[in-house]
Amino acid sequence: MGLSMEKTLEFYDRNAAAFFQNTVGVDMSTLHHRFLQEIPKGGMLLDVGCGSGRDAKVFKDYGYRVTAFDASHEMAVLASEYLGQPVAVRTFDDIDEVAFYDGIWACASLLHLPLFEIPAALVRLCTALKPGGTLYLSFKEGEGERKKDGRHFTDLNENTLHDLLGNLKFIEKIDCWKTTDQRPGRTDRWLNAMVWRKPSLRNRLITGGKESPFLPSLLEGIQHATEIDMAVAFTKSTGLRLLFADLKQAIDPSEESQRLPARLRIITSDYLDVTDPEALRSLMLLQERGAQVRVYESAGSSFHMKAYIFVRHEGNITRGMAYVGSSNISRQALQDGLEWNYRIEASNPKEPADHSGLVEIRSRFEELFDDPHTVPLDHLWIEGYERRRRLSPIAVAPGSNEHEPPPAPNSIQEEALSALVKTRTAGYRRGLVVMATGLGKTWLAAFDSQQMNAKRVLFVAHREEILFQAETTFLRIRPHARVGFYTGQVKDQEVDILCASVQTLGKLKHLSLFPPRHFDYVVVDEFHHASAPTYRHLLGHFEPRFLLGLTATPDRTDQSDILSLCDNNLVFSRNLFMGVSSGLLVPFHYFGIFDEAVNYREIPWRSGKFDPEQLSNKLAT
Repeated sequence: MGLSMEKTLEFYDRNAAAFFQNTVGVDMSTLHHRFLQEIPKGGMLLDVGCGSGRDAKVFKDYGYRVTAFDASHEMAVLASEYLGQPVAVRTFDDIDEVAFYDGIWACASLLHLPLFEIPAALVRLCTALKPGGTLYLSFKEGEGERKKDGRHFTDLNENTLHDLLGNLKFIEKIDCWKTTDQRPGRTDRWLNAMVWRKPSLRNRLITGGKESPFLPSLLEGIQHATEIDMAVAFTKSTGLRLLFADLKQAIDPSEESQRLPARLRIITSDYLDVTDPEALRSLMLLQERGAQVRVYESAGSSFHMKAYIFVRHEGNITRGMAYVGSSNISRQALQDGLEWNYRIEASNPKEPADHSGLVEIRSRFEELFDDPHTVPLDHLWIEGYERRRRLSPIAVAPGSNEHEPPPAPNSIQEEALSALVKTRTAGYRRGLVVMATGLGKTWLAAFDSQQMNAKRVLFVAHREEILFQAETTFLRIRPHARVGFYTGQVKDQEVDILCASVQTLGKLKHLSLFPPRHFDYVVVDEFHHASAPTYRHLLGHFEPRFLLGLTATPDRTDQSDILSLCDNNLVFSRNLFMGVSSGLLVPFHYFGIFDEAVNYREIPWRSGKFDPEQLSNKLAT
């Protein structure tokens, strides 16, 4: 950082509060509108040198995903509070993102750089834009460099700005215009510019590395396909985690996505014993939700397949693409490794020849899927593979020896774990833990079941999304365990960790399938619902070595005493404010709106609160 920039930052650190007050209320709506109409709905935006956070907050309030930074530490602190999310302390030199943002907002920030540093900063900004993305920037209109109040300013005219931008190979077009300063009593003229990065060319070869990582292409294919087929030699947990959420969403979409479930088929292998058993168990979780997973038993022969096929059916038209190349499912191969993957497309349904390559690849996948050496994945196969697996200490492929250490409990979870040990030592076999959302109740349950050496664990919740999160969490802590699912569609029984829907397992006909002491450790999530009959049936049936009730909202009940269902044993409690003060949860802001027009006497009062629907209608109108 040069001396001029240090002096500029010293000014903003000294005068942060005053600068915040003078700029946060300035009306920039005309510029905002002009910029945002170029950005896709919900796009990712970067506010560079965000100052008070004024513009970033507008973008966020409009539903865009926003990242903001400022080089001044004191300004970043004030902007974080105003924006309601962390604002990093960064400089232009720290921008290393590649094709990450749909739009970048550099309002009155580049002007603090010396003129000779601006070209390099523009290169970094344009590199961080996605192809087709938009950059907004502004300078005070003028010529030359100057100092004011210790701050460095570079003023530009339109010709100079065009010269700076014209040297960038990324740029497709530039639009410049001038405005007057919107701050009261100011008459400065501003030079504004919108810069568009060139859209992607129809390059079919993805070469990997930071310039062309393979992962974004895979995620895009997963998100839009109705049929997904993958054949890879090696599957590592580190790589599968990068794809897992999108694969799960594809085969088991949420209601709000309005997406139909996709067909997912995956072939991996035991070639060179590289594939992780933990990754195979994660694939079993996808298989429970409809995926078809098979393993090619190499038996000493070579299996070096890397193919990813994405097909979308639109009425009677089929579109699709396939990637064939060198990337296995590992973090290195998908993110930053130099891996070549070639895309074969079928984009013109009127030209049969355009489909020939994709048709052949799909045909070969079908043959491989039905090959006698390709066997269905199940728990018995994984356990046999674990026993015979001999992993080479020398990497045989990019990412083949990737390994992540197991997660460790945070400070509040450590306190809770200690409290749980003490309560069991005191003779309690049931206990309630109250922890605010975000502090990791499910992780706590997984850590505690491990420290108790529980052989069989039951995790109960009322929503499948919670059960799926529990499955993935327990598998991270106990990667060698069999994890199963018990809902209306899937009913595993012979597993180490069973994640069950209370609506299903709470019925007597299902409870009767399990002896009362079948599970060593039982977890009941969202325990504030435990007074319901289905929960009571379950709580009365099982007699584990320990039963853990979890809730973030113990007061949301029908006035029944849920603590009595845990032997009146409140083991541990940490609320939202404790989470914020400990640094584990981000601070938040909330606002009350006083409305004299609402007559609350007209709204029915039921079960200790206003009728939610009528209250909402009154407030909305």
